[in-house]
Amino acid sequence: MRLLTFSAGPDTTARLGAEADGLVLDLALLADHAGVRIPHDLLSFVRAGAAARRTAGELLAGADRPAAAVHRLEDVTPHAPLRPGKIIGVGLNYVEHVEESSRSLDTAKERPARPVLFSKPATAVTGPGRPILHNADLTRQLDWECELAVVIGRTAFRVREEDAYDHVFGYSIVNDISARDQRRSGQWFFSKGQDSYAPFGPVVVTADEIPDPMALDLSLRVNGVTKQKSNTRHMLFPIARLIADISSGVTLEPGDVIATGSPAGVGAGMVPPEFLHPGDTVEATVERIGTLTNPVVDAR
Repeated sequence: MRLLTFSAGPDTTARLGAEADGLVLDLALLADHAGVRIPHDLLSFVRAGAAARRTAGELLAGADRPAAAVHRLEDVTPHAPLRPGKIIGVGLNYVEHVEESSRSLDTAKERPARPVLFSKPATAVTGPGRPILHNADLTRQLDWECELAVVIGRTAFRVREEDAYDHVFGYSIVNDISARDQRRSGQWFFSKGQDSYAPFGPVVVTADEIPDPMALDLSLRVNGVTKQKSNTRHMLFPIARLIADISSGVTLEPGDVIATGSPAGVGAGMVPPEFLHPGDTVEATVERIGTLTNPVVDAR
């Protein structure tokens, strides 16, 4: 399933939907029509587990769809799919990005022996089409990073690598926006955690739809010009290793998001460096998921 949070028409109420064949189906309305119950938001849906997924699958397979439950994709406004309890970022997780970061961001030249982890607060999340805030009082080095997002579906603590995928609900896209000049004594939280610095979406694709998340093309464009282009197979630490490492000491809960790291091609690594400015448009694309598009606006 391709699940999303959306609103339609003048009603700005966020609703849980499923995208299929250019249509968005309102799962709550389908459930009401069928006389069954289903969570009305994606975070509750994730937490409800396999039973909710089975019910949604049956609703989507049915032919009896009231007109009010069916929308054309172009007629809806997508929102961030959910508000995660935790967003765990992974730094330096692609080989070429390690090299460009050591050259441009003063990080170590050696490949990390364990995943490099940081966090973003839930307040950093913003949805498709929503602005990335550029505040020139805080940064002159606003940067982009296209990343595959892993949405946790089952509580995970001290999980073995071989069991890691049992705890994955699905996959999405995070653009790990960074104010490169706001790193503080090696700490990345303010650099990466400001409001709007975690564009997320446009959909969450359930794990059964992506049998091999370690073989997905990903790319990023700024104003139509490609800046990043890689494949998830180039991760230093694959998804299973990340889940095992993080859960060795931190409980991962349903709805938590792991942003799995950025390939090379960030603005700080360009010669000369390139950064985002008001008026720019950023498009982050991951194969089988889609494209997350956000404008950059002046926040002052």
